[in-house]
Order: sequence, then structure tokens, then C-alpha cells
Amino acid sequence: MASFIIEGGHPLSGTIQPQGAKNEALQVICATLLTSEPVTIQNIPDIRDVNNLIELLKDMGVKVTPVTASPTAQPASPLVLSRTFTFQADNLRLDYLESDEFVRKCAQLRGSVLMIGPLLARFGKAVITQPGGDKIGRRRLDTHFLGFEHLGARFHHVEERNIYEIVAPATTARKAAQLAANSLKGTYMLLDEASVTGTANIVMAAVLAKGTTTIYNAACEPYVQQLCHLLNAMGARISGIASNLLTIVGTDHLHGASHRILPDMIEVGSFIGMAAICGDGIRIKDASVKNLGIIPDAFRRLGVRIKVEGDDLVIPHQRHYEIQSFIDGTIMTLADAPWPGLTPDLISVLITVATQARGSVLFHQKMFESRLFFVDKLIDMGAQIILCDPHRAVVVGHDRKIQLRAQRMSSPDIRAGIALLIAAMSAGGQSRIDNIEQIDRGYENIENRLNALGARITRLGPQ
Repeated sequence: MASFIIEGGHPLSGTIQPQGAKNEALQVICATLLTSEPVTIQNIPDIRDVNNLIELLKDMGVKVTPVTASPTAQPASPLVLSRTFTFQADNLRLDYLESDEFVRKCAQLRGSVLMIGPLLARFGKAVITQPGGDKIGRRRLDTHFLGFEHLGARFHHVEERNIYEIVAPATTARKAAQLAANSLKGTYMLLDEASVTGTANIVMAAVLAKGTTTIYNAACEPYVQQLCHLLNAMGARISGIASNLLTIVGTDHLHGASHRILPDMIEVGSFIGMAAICGDGIRIKDASVKNLGIIPDAFRRLGVRIKVEGDDLVIPHQRHYEIQSFIDGTIMTLADAPWPGLTPDLISVLITVATQARGSVLFHQKMFESRLFFVDKLIDMGAQIILCDPHRAVVVGHDRKIQLRAQRMSSPDIRAGIALLIAAMSAGGQSRIDNIEQIDRGYENIENRLNALGARITRLGPQ
């Protein structure tokens, strides 16, 4: 298990560039399974979750080829690897998909759930177990399963292996490898929740289904939009992109295409938080501002000053930042919600930023029941936080009059991990964060990138 040693109290300054988006990468990489032709994807982040998915695809027989950058291309930051790979799934090991090794690897990787839709659409069968990922509460797969059932798939629980076999109608009487054509049938469905991975999975299954599929209450965040744009470039016919009503006219064949992944909006938000609480002037370069939604405004509600210069965000030194009140004078409340609402992935960072603001704010984390449990670590550092219940916390800001204390902590999940790292950088003394493999799952080369801004972070153990 690796750890970070953080010497707090050093101001950060300079320019930093966000990596490619983790959540988009997981979706579009799985989409390459829908065709036998090459699909080239640019700006793939070099992070644990994405790398593990790529290795799993290689084990399945997908040809993964790195694309050498043009000699004239100058990366904006040498600390971020803007990687490009070509994926070709023209000779998959279908027998491997039935193996215990495949099931075991899927169970360790949350992103593996996104392979169900493509495999079901193209081969008529998929196997799934409860995938791994963050320990942030129950993350059910009902939306995925119900969507596949609407398309005609059936589920069979294999108790001795604790897996589910998902089978298209015509596959029950013959092997998936012998399936002549996709037997899923398009239909209308109203999703029980606007699940991002659920929407992505169902869309990938529907693009090769017969007839027209209409998905209402679909997730519409930028990464789902990006997936739909890639699929259309591959020959799919998807309309309603960027809305919660998607219409997919099925096709018999998808072909190769090229795609570029957006900057990671969660990393951009994390950098805004770092700049607010311990920055001395930071520029976040090429942030794709139009795709950030209300993320900058959420920080502005905490009093953080943010300037937009082209496609960059500039966060000046914040000597003080004061939490706003609502128009009627009541306490500010920030709550997560499906896009275009505030992403739950940034609640942890916003809570940490609020500890040094002037004023009080109520955070309401609606979408996961265990994501606020990390606040006890901030309380141990001296933050004034009242955890009302598993979903709500009130932060009373210090207005920088009381510096957080250094502590030894452990990262429970990706987003809490980065929030604790931000807290440790602003604290007095030397902190230690264990289990930083969780942070590595979502943030590329994070200690070197922050050290380039003036942080003092040392890694102990393997990367």
C-alpha cells in the first residue's frame, strides 16, 4: 500500500492542465467492442482505472496499439501524458469471457460494467458480477438490467459462481459466437433514474438493436454526449444528444472512427478547490469551460473568485472568501443532482474548501449514502463540521483564522482522497495519507503535477 507524505502550508502558483476525463474514457474505450474495425481514441488519461480496463481488453483479445505523437505536436504540460491508442476488437476470445479469471478481473474494476452493452449487442451474451470501485455506498445496477430487459435480454443467476449471464433472445438456444445478427429489439423505456453508466450501457446495446429505441430520463452529462458523438461517427443513428430524451435507430454494422476525450471536469473542479484554499494564483489551462456546467458557480457560491480567459480558468489568491446566502438571507445549501446539476464527485472538495471560508453552508449529498463519512478526518484536523446524517453536513468556516492540523489519514475513495490531499496541503505540519491507490485510480501523476506548483508531496511505496 502506497502513501503520501505532505508538508502543508506551501502556497501553490503557476499553470496546470487537466488530464483526459476518466469517466468518458471508460465509456468510449468499451464502445470500441462494438465494431471489428479500428477505433482511435485521443487524450486517454494515464490512471489506474483506465489502464486496468485497457489491460482487460487486451486479455479479451482486443488489439491495442499506441499511436506515436506527431513530432510537431507540443504537449501543453510534460507532466500529463496525452495518450492516443487504436483499439481493434476483430478477434475476441469469446471463451475467455466465460472464464473465472475474467469474472475476477471484472469484479475488481467498476468500469467493467460498461462492457455489458457492447458485448450483448454484438455477440448476444455477457457475463457480469458485482463490479468493484469506490466504497461510497450502494451503487445498484438495476437501471442497466431493466434497460437490457426492455430490449429483450434475459438474466440468469449462476449461484455457484455468483454471476449473472445476460443473454439476447435468440442466443438462448445457441452459442453467442454463432449468432448471425443482433436479436435485441428497439423499444420505448423510461429509466428509473438518470444513471450515467446505465444510460451509456443501454445506448451501446441499442445502437445495434432492430428498430428504434427511445430512452427517456436518460443521463445527459457531457461524457454521455461524447459517447453518443463517437457512436454516430461509427455509423450509429442517435438523436436528442444533450437532452434527457434519446432516440436510437438501430443499425446492422458500426465501423471505425476517431475520437478525442474531453478534459476531466472533476479534476478541473479539484484544481479550483486547491487554488482557493492554498493557491497564490493558479491558471487551469484548456479547461473546456463550456462543458463544466455549474461547477465554477458552485465555487463562486462559496465566495471563490474565478476568471475565465478564453478556455482557461484563472483563480487568483484568495485572502478571504465569503459564502453567499440565498436572496432571502437563509443559509446557503449546495446539493448534488444529475447533470446539469452539481456533480456528486465534487462535494468532498467543496466541503474542504468551505472549512476556510467565512460563513456557513449546508451540503446535501443525495446520491450516495456513504460519501460524507470522510468528514470525521477533517474534524480531526480542526474543521468545524456537523455531520447531521449520512447525507447532510453543515460546515462552519474558519475564515482562515484557524489552520487545519496535520494528521495521518487513509483515503476511502477517489474523491475523498483528493479532498484530504487538499486539506493536508493547507494544514500546518506534516500529514500522511495512506491507501493512495484510490487517488491514483482517478488522478494522473498527481504529486509531481502539484509539486510543480509548489506543493511538498512525497510518495512512499509503489505507484
